[in-house]
Amino acid sequence: MSTLPARAERRCHNAVNPLHSCLFFSPDLGAELGKLGFEDPSAVYFATRAAAFGPVGAGTVTATFYNFNPALVAEHVPAVWSVASPEQVLGARLRAADTTLRRLLGEEIIASDAMAEAARLALRATEACTPHARPLYAAHAELPVPDEPHLAFWHAATLLREHRGDAHLAALLAAGLDPVESLVSHTATGKGMAIRWILSSRGWRRTDWEAASDRLRERGLLVAGEEPALTDAGTALRAEVEEATDRMDRAPYEHLGAEGVERLTELGRGFLFTAASNGAFPSEATGR
Repeated sequence: MSTLPARAERRCHNAVNPLHSCLFFSPDLGAELGKLGFEDPSAVYFATRAAAFGPVGAGTVTATFYNFNPALVAEHVPAVWSVASPEQVLGARLRAADTTLRRLLGEEIIASDAMAEAARLALRATEACTPHARPLYAAHAELPVPDEPHLAFWHAATLLREHRGDAHLAALLAAGLDPVESLVSHTATGKGMAIRWILSSRGWRRTDWEAASDRLRERGLLVAGEEPALTDAGTALRAEVEEATDRMDRAPYEHLGAEGVERLTELGRGFLFTAASNGAFPSEATGR
């Protein structure tokens, strides 16, 4: 029995996670990895997110990233490690996070008591994260916590994001949604990413999208029509996926307690408002 208000962990995640994920939309990341010799945006993404694993091959990245075309992964991994070592990539990633947060939040927030408090709360929540069956979280949990509060907050947000993300993949797998079906059904909720951006960034073709849509229609999860829309059964299945994710991700927030979760959510929303006002999230990723 949870001691938290309903969906409190999801609300907190939604307030904190964008301060982690904004890095992947930031020009600062490409600039830092460009100094190491990276040019292709997909190579930048795979190297940045997989570096905590060490110099792994395409199989590990395909398995843990879930919704990327294996052919796209194999095009860049393990070749990225011939451009720069994982240690070099991790250093560049942290420098990019520093530059990005300073630009999006401003020096006053970076140096504020609120940022230091947010870092303490987020790190306290990570004390209850667990590594079993969570490979991306487990790899990142072995990285040192940065000294500066805004980077400690970003590090904790990364841990919380990967902890929940690993659980979400387990929920998708249990629901019988393969990588492309997961993307189609998420877009059909009305909360997903733009289809064109998904196809280009995940490496799938339009025929892959249409085939996945047909499979979902055969299961009674997707209605007929050009624009993806869920049936009642599809809506229920996606709700089950989110609820299962919440259950598997509840421990960090239970550990933080209702008051701490509420405060971290409040702080995260404040930071998020400022970051969004400064252009943290590009419209091409979110527009329909």
